[in-house]
Amino acid sequence: MTDIPGLTPLQIGAQAPDFTLRDQNNELLTLSSFQGQKAVLMVFYPWAFTGICTGELGQIRDNIARFVNDTVQVITISVDSPYAQKIFSQRDGLNFPLLADFWPHGAVAQAYGVFNSRAGAANRGTFLVGRDGVIRFSEVKEIGVGRDPKTWMDEIDALTSD
Repeated sequence: MTDIPGLTPLQIGAQAPDFTLRDQNNELLTLSSFQGQKAVLMVFYPWAFTGICTGELGQIRDNIARFVNDTVQVITISVDSPYAQKIFSQRDGLNFPLLADFWPHGAVAQAYGVFNSRAGAANRGTFLVGRDGVIRFSEVKEIGVGRDPKTWMDEIDALTSD
């Protein structure tokens, strides 16, 4: 769900577009590698080192067992380079995938309908992808509006308790 004019993010029931991006360790990660094994919580954020982004990702870090376990894997995505992601992860103790949608610039954010072309970065999109590769939860907020990670935990619990 979104109330951002001109933005059409992928909705619940849509097939999640596959992608391969580099993480903060310059390793390739492919979304479909989790299919059939784990649900994936995808958290798009505009930029590393900014206040709201640091707070949201810190909440994931502080509740990591809820976001990375036998049933779910969190991945976060911004337009920052893998090198910026590395420093961000080290500075803030973020020990989960921080993916670089760096080049082609914002291509994955565009595929998910959350790229903000005026800012050149992703809006705050969150998608929960089931083991079958289908989007089960979708939310999008503007760049300056934070999200509530408790909502993500509730959605993960609802999906993985089936």
